[in-house]
Amino acid sequence: MLALLAGAASAQSTGRLVGTVTEAGTARPLADVNVALVGSDRGAVTDADGRFDLDVPVGTVTLRASSVGYSDADETLTVRAGETTRVVLVLVSTDADLGEVVVEGRLTNLVGVANAASSGLVGQAQIAVRPLLRVGEVLETVPGAIVTQHSGSGKANQFFLRGFNLDHGTDFAASVDGVPMNLPTHAHGQGYLDLNFLIPELVETVAFEKGPQNAAAGDFATAGRAEIRLVRRLDAGLAEAEAGSDDFVAALVADSWRLGRGDLLVALRGQYTDGPWVQPENGTLASGVLKYSTGSTRNGLEVTAMGYHNDWTATDQIARRAVPGLVTRFGTLDATNGGTTGRYTLAGTWRRSTDAGQRTRATAYAAAYHLNLFSNFTYFLDDPDQGDQFEQADRRAYAGADVAHSWRMGGIGRASETTVGADLRHDQIFGVGLFRTSARERVGTVRDDEVAQTRGGAYVSNETRWTEWLRTTLGLRGDVYAFDVTSDREVNSGGETAFIASPKVGLALGPWAETEVYLNAGLGFHSNDARGTVIAVDPATGEAVDPVDPLVRTRGAEVGARTAAVDGLQSTVALWALELESELVFVGDAGGTEPSDASRHVGVEWTNFYRATDWLQLALDVALTRSRYTAGESDGDRIENSIGRVVTGGVYAGRPDGWIASLQVRHLGPRPLTADGAFQAEASTLVNARVGTTLGPVAVALDVLNLLDSDAADVSYLYTSRLPGEPAAGVEDVHFHPVLPRSARLSAALRF
Repeated sequence: MLALLAGAASAQSTGRLVGTVTEAGTARPLADVNVALVGSDRGAVTDADGRFDLDVPVGTVTLRASSVGYSDADETLTVRAGETTRVVLVLVSTDADLGEVVVEGRLTNLVGVANAASSGLVGQAQIAVRPLLRVGEVLETVPGAIVTQHSGSGKANQFFLRGFNLDHGTDFAASVDGVPMNLPTHAHGQGYLDLNFLIPELVETVAFEKGPQNAAAGDFATAGRAEIRLVRRLDAGLAEAEAGSDDFVAALVADSWRLGRGDLLVALRGQYTDGPWVQPENGTLASGVLKYSTGSTRNGLEVTAMGYHNDWTATDQIARRAVPGLVTRFGTLDATNGGTTGRYTLAGTWRRSTDAGQRTRATAYAAAYHLNLFSNFTYFLDDPDQGDQFEQADRRAYAGADVAHSWRMGGIGRASETTVGADLRHDQIFGVGLFRTSARERVGTVRDDEVAQTRGGAYVSNETRWTEWLRTTLGLRGDVYAFDVTSDREVNSGGETAFIASPKVGLALGPWAETEVYLNAGLGFHSNDARGTVIAVDPATGEAVDPVDPLVRTRGAEVGARTAAVDGLQSTVALWALELESELVFVGDAGGTEPSDASRHVGVEWTNFYRATDWLQLALDVALTRSRYTAGESDGDRIENSIGRVVTGGVYAGRPDGWIASLQVRHLGPRPLTADGAFQAEASTLVNARVGTTLGPVAVALDVLNLLDSDAADVSYLYTSRLPGEPAAGVEDVHFHPVLPRSARLSAALRF
């Protein structure tokens, strides 16, 4: 009995420290590092993934990590009885190294490491405290990025960044565990980016860049790009259930096990929702992840399989004149819109590093994808009897690989690293078509094509630290494309090839007083739909048309600064400009993207993330943009749906093992709907909130979305449509998709 009492007393007087040791400048986990409690004989040695776990007495303690070739790192923290405290220790090599830090998300100090003011990192800690309406809002953690929707929840989100109406991904590139997610020559829009399959709880980091200044960035990266990385394993199993307004229910089960010499991660997520719509959405989503990892992120192998299926009924944007006489704000003018989609991917990434500073990464992937999307934006304008519904269908398989090798170079500056890389991708599109439909039944074919599209790219970049205050980055990228289109109209069949070279340059000055200044410039590009590169006759009208350029040149420049001079604050400011020889814009009445005139976007971004205390964090991001066509058209130079003002911010209070509360604000300024600016979409402000608590292995949270019950529009377009009884020529009107009304979601998660 005395022994039991002594054991219980000991448990109450100790706490648990779980942490990771990484290398500054590369974020590589460091194995065999000694982690000791200063003034005690307690300690541990990190495993292959740089992790350690030890029990320590309660109170204020200091940990010290030490390893040959690195400066010691100390961390002082407070340990509470019976609680687990997590810590990241970063060791600085005594032999300067260059690279990218991926440790604590927006709390990471990137001064001296980042190559541009607008690049950054988001970690799971920032994602976990945000109330999310839709999983695609993971990308709203990128400062200045906006994620909305103008149709059902199974369709790819609508993205906005740097004054671009990116439609469903055009000019913004994203990858998940090395698999590129943008789809070229897509049935609905060039660069279509569907992230509805994401499981936010598995996202470890989102590394982002804006502008085309990085030689590793290829197609669709003009406005920006994001590399989403999933966790390799979980510290504990997770079972989560969520339920809320409008018949929303979701469930997640995830766990990882030690299997052989590696870790196996398994996760399954399901979701159902009807939404606030008069016509229930009946949205059914299922996604899963299976990932096996061996070794470490520095020397190891990862194999990831992802599967996703979604089926839904959509309430698309509706004409303003139809509300409230014909339908309500949440009504529909075609109850059979919607769709079904799925994507199944398999990817493997191998990494190897040497003590001499050489690093090699190789990734290979394959994917199968399908989409059947039914929309009706003009109602009865083209077909007064059966209506204007149309189907966009896409069936494809795509596969590719990319490899990069980096090495240090002696005799150049104080430290120099060169990277060479190459990538290859082939899309075999078995069918990409546009069909006239009525209640999802095909009644005519506009066009039906098969496309083979191959892209290859190669690049070289060098980063050199010449002095303690001067770093340069030089890069050159080349891309070659081959298109082969087999159309149902022979005249629209053919092949096309194209090549484009894109030089990049960057300069970093500092740091002085934890502040660094950057100058960056580079050329980039986006590809056009393969069908448009060989087209001769408009399949809808039969009129002769000119083909578009396969590759469109883009240019970007940026000057900015980053500071960590104030303790706990990470702040950046960037002045930037982007020029495109042809803007890709979404056409509301056609339901897809089309090449438009040359354009210029200029703006300023100010981002801030502040850790006020160990339980309070604050964020404020402001983006102001001026976007204009530069071709001098007589009807105006405004770019439709270019947002000139984005302000986002949040207050995040609490600790992961106790009470939490967060408030997230998103403001969008007014935006033009016509080139002359005569019609404007109104500004909107949305507020989301979360409160929750953790009691042992159970965490409970309540999200209130659209807390102020705003009746704003997610998106708005101006075009001509026809309602029953209206003139045959139709009526020009604003068509909008409303934000969802105030709703609540309650979740409970069990760690096991």
